[in-house]
Amino acid sequence: MNIAYPYTIEPQPEGGFLVQFADLEEAFTEGDTEEQAAFNAAEVLTAVLAQRIEDGDTIPLPQEAQGRPVAVPDAPVQAALLLHFARQGHTLSELARAMGTSWPAVQRLMKPGNPTLKQLERAAAALGKRLVLSLE
Repeated sequence: MNIAYPYTIEPQPEGGFLVQFADLEEAFTEGDTEEQAAFNAAEVLTAVLAQRIEDGDTIPLPQEAQGRPVAVPDAPVQAALLLHFARQGHTLSELARAMGTSWPAVQRLMKPGNPTLKQLERAAAALGKRLVLSLE
């Protein structure tokens, strides 16, 4: 699963570029250049998704890019989202039992933070998945 959210980038009459995410209406930013706007897009995406996780709000899967640029949240938010999407249909208690750990330990994994690779591997295995890392 890839956590890359597409966005639109539009030049503004007064200068700079406006970025908006279709999947997350509250996620928008700008930049003086396209490069700065793309950097800011990843930053605002990370902040909005982290806040939605914290608030327990709905988090939509990203739409197909269809030629649009995409932004990816930082690694801790990605890890939390990957577990969030992978565990659909499984309670935290079920995941804790499958991992042989406590409910609070699993709850911490579901929030952005610093889970270890071992913890992520165990959670993925308990959900019938495999952890895969990449550098981009």
